[in-house]
Amino acid sequence: MHASRLSRRTVLAGTAAAAALTTVPFLPGRAHAAGSAVSAGQAYRWRNVVQGGTGFITGVLFHPTVRGLAYARTDIGGAYRWDDRTSRWIPLTDHLGWDDWNLLGVEAMAVDPARPNRVYLALGTYAQSWAGNGAVLRSENRGATWKRTDLTVKLGANEDGRGCGERLLVDPRDSDTLWLGTRHDGLLKSTDRGATWKAVSFPAAPSATGQGVTLLVAAGRTVYAGWGDSDGTTANLYRTADGTTWEAVPGQPAGTAAKVPIRAAYDRHTRELYVTYANAPGPNGQSDGSVHKLRTSSGKWTEVTPVKPGGTTSDGGTDSFGYGGVAVDARRPGTLVVSTNNRWAEIDTVFRSTNGGRTWTSLKDTAVFDVSETPFLKWGGDQPKFGWWIQALALDPYDSKHVVYGTGATLYGTRDLRHWAPQIRGLEEASIRQLVSPPTGEAHLLSGSGDIGVMYHERLTASPSRGMASNPVFGTSTGLSLAAAKPSYVVRAGWGDNGNGAWSNDGGRTWAPFKTQPSMAKSAPGPIATNTDGSVLLWSFGTSNPGFRSADNGTTWSEVSSFPKGAAPVADPVDPKRFYAFDTTTGTLFASTDGGLTFTARAGGLNSGDTEFQLTAAPGRSGDLWLSLKANGLYRSTDGGATFAKVASCWASHTLGFGKAAAGASYPALYMVGATETITAVYRSDDEAKTWVRVNDDQHQWGWIGAAITGDPRVYGRVYIATNGRGVQYGEPV
Repeated sequence: MHASRLSRRTVLAGTAAAAALTTVPFLPGRAHAAGSAVSAGQAYRWRNVVQGGTGFITGVLFHPTVRGLAYARTDIGGAYRWDDRTSRWIPLTDHLGWDDWNLLGVEAMAVDPARPNRVYLALGTYAQSWAGNGAVLRSENRGATWKRTDLTVKLGANEDGRGCGERLLVDPRDSDTLWLGTRHDGLLKSTDRGATWKAVSFPAAPSATGQGVTLLVAAGRTVYAGWGDSDGTTANLYRTADGTTWEAVPGQPAGTAAKVPIRAAYDRHTRELYVTYANAPGPNGQSDGSVHKLRTSSGKWTEVTPVKPGGTTSDGGTDSFGYGGVAVDARRPGTLVVSTNNRWAEIDTVFRSTNGGRTWTSLKDTAVFDVSETPFLKWGGDQPKFGWWIQALALDPYDSKHVVYGTGATLYGTRDLRHWAPQIRGLEEASIRQLVSPPTGEAHLLSGSGDIGVMYHERLTASPSRGMASNPVFGTSTGLSLAAAKPSYVVRAGWGDNGNGAWSNDGGRTWAPFKTQPSMAKSAPGPIATNTDGSVLLWSFGTSNPGFRSADNGTTWSEVSSFPKGAAPVADPVDPKRFYAFDTTTGTLFASTDGGLTFTARAGGLNSGDTEFQLTAAPGRSGDLWLSLKANGLYRSTDGGATFAKVASCWASHTLGFGKAAAGASYPALYMVGATETITAVYRSDDEAKTWVRVNDDQHQWGWIGAAITGDPRVYGRVYIATNGRGVQYGEPV
């Protein structure tokens, strides 16, 4: 890359899912009698379909004593280590499987400054009663392998406060001692490098709904802890000098602007601790904030807020925001960076000071961005913006001009404080909702995601050159459908401010909005389907609304009162007059033989009550339907849904798809996320589900993967899997 521009490849390099039959309940650990239908697993190579980030980077941590070593955490997509040799992020938690889905959210990370190979992760995505407890992973080889301790408390990596500071810390006096701050269970301590944990005395009382400890940071041999449940008048910053007794830090700031300590960083040269504050933990909901520093040698506090919230925006509104990240320069005393957060009108920025916060420069004001490697960051516009949800902020201890910050969609970095580019290679965090693999055309894959809508993947190894689908832009995709006999015609639905449905006549490369849409589309967009020749559309809008039909490409819509409310429409791949829909509320299959004008009930008495039950149709065959009923098993109909028979070879099926048939086979390959024996995994069948072979392995599990799966109709053996936080994974036989 030219010297005048920052290389995206090297930004870290050099530093760093007739009558029903009896159901089978899902019992974890239970072996199934049909296990003989499963052959030994086939070796597959697994890779991410490249999108380039797309999720919230909640923390970045440079190792203080090893050049080029860094770690990143995400709210739902696991943790990563930076590989300085290949200039990409290496996923560290893909081994976490189906039952451990709640551990894909990383609450906090810690490194041992004196022992560079040690790294620790505190895992737990949700703290609600329905979520499992958290866990701590510990590694002696930088995350290549892990030992695990299950906790008796819950963590909340995808809840409010997920962008706060690291709540996990190696004690500066003893590498065997670790501290873990929790949201609802106080402060925990380990004296055996994270193998066991105990609650310890702490001055502030936790609550079932609070934030608890928001940060832990070492300042010399003293440990500081931020507390997120202060009312703005009581203490929210505590310290211990002996590892036993905690006290409130004297003289600490108070008031709304200093209500919640978000992050802290210590300048060892000046012995000053910098703390960012806001009136809420964020990333949303902050409207006030400040930055203060504590001279630890004297106990003197000084406010060093770059710009105080509450001013007037360019459009006459109120410039409300909080402060998020903070990082100090390990090489230059008094040099640091802080970030604003939740500043929507004037756009968030990173401020830099070289004199201990007396004066500041906004790096946004001179920023030049290159997002050519991840064009979706333009969000359908001409230029990317500096960022939002900026709470993760880090400064390379070996390069004073190497600053990185996380946003809700990427990680930006600079080497000269002016030129910025995503340094996101290898880090993929999208939550995928739909997958379509076209039988023809340039793209082998179309994906529908949470937050970033639909993407046209003309290459699997590069972020789509067109970015996210626009005209209109969707935040979250709710439906994606291709006309089987006319694959150039595709429709999509989703959440958007400028329309909720669109169509394409070039396979998904370009789009146009429907000329009209039903009134409830804006508030309840749901699944959409096109029939096999693209002449009819069916759109579902949740259990409170009827389905709607269009026979003129979305110019007009008519209510279909007999369509089961909330069902996902499925088109017959051969007969343009046939549609199907499984009513998950009643466990009944409905079918239409008049192009979606009317629906009648067919097979009934099937399992009900779960909106995640999935119906799919085998390509190239009319009336060949497969029904995944999760722990109740897999069912098949070959008479258009008049009757269903249970498939004996598996006892749980969450999502099912089809791909190119094996050599000599007449039926498409089936791919399934389900269980044939004791574990939920990814399977392929080349003989109409008589037998299965597992195609993933214990190191490639990705937590919950029950949303969608499809094979490639042009490449035998290739399968695409939707993950909830690790993007699209695709595998091929080796």
